[in-house]
Amino acid sequence: MPGGAGEGGGSGVDHPFLALERELTVFLRRARSSSGEMAREVHPDLEPAAYGLLVRLVDAGQQRATDLAAYFGVGKATMSRQLRALGELGLVTRDPDPADGRASLIQLTDEGRARFTRVRDARRAQYMSKLADWDPTEVAELARLLHQLNESAES
Repeated sequence: MPGGAGEGGGSGVDHPFLALERELTVFLRRARSSSGEMAREVHPDLEPAAYGLLVRLVDAGQQRATDLAAYFGVGKATMSRQLRALGELGLVTRDPDPADGRASLIQLTDEGRARFTRVRDARRAQYMSKLADWDPTEVAELARLLHQLNESAES
């Protein structure tokens, strides 16, 4: 190949990054599909993108809409629309922020938490089944590396 270009026209130095791009592309495509399935399991009318909001609210607790928008890297209008839909489905509520009366804190309703927990537990069981042949230290390393990737994406 001209100039020593490898797969996709990159140099040997680029190969790990090309491999990463390829694997992330497949992973993200599958993750989007999986998020859609999980969202429908939580509620038939739940948008796939909104499933991630439920994950964040469970993991981090109540949040301002602006903080959620910043965390996911989306605009306020997009976040507002998704939160409105979650509220209409009875999955989240808005309560006044005691630190700032102009703002609201978003949190899961009891129904939202119960539905989410049921789906998350089922998904965890699927991960455990699919990765049953993996050494637990490999699973922990994968989680650590994905966390590192997510952290670097935030900065």
